[in-house]
Amino acid sequence: MIPAAFDYERPGTLADAVGLLQRHGDGAKLLAGGHSLLPMMKLRLAVPELLIDLSAIDGLTGVRDAGSQIAIGALTTHRDVHSSDVVANGCPMLAEAAGMIGDLQVRNRGTIGGSLAHAEPHADLPAVLVALEGEVEVEGPAGKRTIAASDLFVDYLTTAISADEIITEVRVPKLRRAAYVKFSRRMQDWAVVGVAAALDGGSARIAITGCGATPFRARAAEAAWTGSNAAEASALAADGLEPPGDTAASPDYRRHLARVLTGRALEAAAGR
Repeated sequence: MIPAAFDYERPGTLADAVGLLQRHGDGAKLLAGGHSLLPMMKLRLAVPELLIDLSAIDGLTGVRDAGSQIAIGALTTHRDVHSSDVVANGCPMLAEAAGMIGDLQVRNRGTIGGSLAHAEPHADLPAVLVALEGEVEVEGPAGKRTIAASDLFVDYLTTAISADEIITEVRVPKLRRAAYVKFSRRMQDWAVVGVAAALDGGSARIAITGCGATPFRARAAEAAWTGSNAAEASALAADGLEPPGDTAASPDYRRHLARVLTGRALEAAAGR
């Protein structure tokens, strides 16, 4: 299908982009990589009056070592996250998850900030960010603020980012003992279920994607983790989980996948 008519702006500064959001309100949409927004526009599921292309704004790309954290510009592509030595050495789970996203075209154009802002329920990066207890920095008319991953994802395709704010940076802790595994019907598909497990000292943080509107924290499995009991802990991964059923999987099958993949993620993380 053909998208509805829209206006297009390519501001050169972040302040100009924020100003456009203020003036146009809900009628404006930000364009980063476009691999989620443009298909929705073609199906008329999104009908923005204005597209604000962020690609001309300096300072929104790149990866840097920020001490105990890794800081990633919001417009950094999945390919660049995947290939970054800083990410691979400091937080290999994030590098590996970025390499699992979509196909080559999506990884070459899609961005880390765009994926997190879109908050697709089957996406890989939201669960990874939640398990890592990462954060995003956003900027709007009132200046900059930081949103923790635990507060970022609010509902289906909905985040805590205000309509006049833009993600500028994503930050994750340096953590090697973490792993992300997923099950999908084809390599480039969304995850039917995906599990991110991060081990920090003697504790585990486990986030599951594909089983609800937002990433699900498997609290029962986290509480059961002792450091070497992946089978016992993963048996509790679906406690409290109420996944949807669709053509990809039934609710029971998603619960089964959550348990199996949690075990695999815990074993992979502990083996690093």
